Amino acid sequence: MIDLSGKLALVTGGSRGVGRATAQLLARAGAQVGITYRSREAEAQETLRLIEAEGSTGWAHQVDLADEQQIQALFERVDREFPNGFDIFIANAGIWPPQDVHIENMTTEQWKHTLAVNLDAVFFTTREAGKRLRENGRIVYVGSTAGQRGEAYHVDYAATKGALISMVKGLCVEYAPRNITVNCVAPGWIDTEMSEPAYKERLPQIIEGIPLKRIATAEDVAGPIVFLCSELARHITGEVVNINGGAVLAG
Repeated sequence: MIDLSGKLALVTGGSRGVGRATAQLLARAGAQVGITYRSREAEAQETLRLIEAEGSTGWAHQVDLADEQQIQALFERVDREFPNGFDIFIANAGIWPPQDVHIENMTTEQWKHTLAVNLDAVFFTTREAGKRLRENGRIVYVGSTAGQRGEAYHVDYAATKGALISMVKGLCVEYAPRNITVNCVAPGWIDTEMSEPAYKERLPQIIEGIPLKRIATAEDVAGPIVFLCSELARHITGEVVNINGGAVLAG
């Protein structure tokens, strides 16, 4: 029922995890997909192989999304690949510093780095993507439950994800005249390389707090993202879709 044939998509952080799963599922639905990656070229090439295996085409661009000049170069590439604009922008790239740090011990360097990668980069890329999105386009941010209920000892991360939710609430109004929807998905625990250092030693305890008794896969997050990019979700905008197995309701 989800047909994205003829659609052109850009996914940031597409070399692994949720970004890779989303790129692959977009390709399965018929979209052409460009991805970004910061340093993992081999993994990015594997994502392209998966895109092609779905019968679509893709391209990959190396970029540090916290660097505004490099983002300009990225969108010069976008203009070459998608000269008539594109339809779908997925802001997925981000970091989650795994060490628990009390705010009194958090360095200014960590705070600024997390904000640069998780928030500034989304601002920079959205500003450029918005200029190129076609009518009836889709913007989806990958947030976190931490952006809604906070996360002790990770206030830098939670602050960035909360800010993304606020951006979605404002941008959905700004882009409505062009029939572009703007939404956010908010995963809980996900079985990805980024999250593994935090959950691997306390997985039974985490699962006990999730009504569905498992943590999400990257594919569990990619499905709702692709739904939000489809015509089935054409009247959904400004929303946060929680993907957490009911964890926020437990206890």
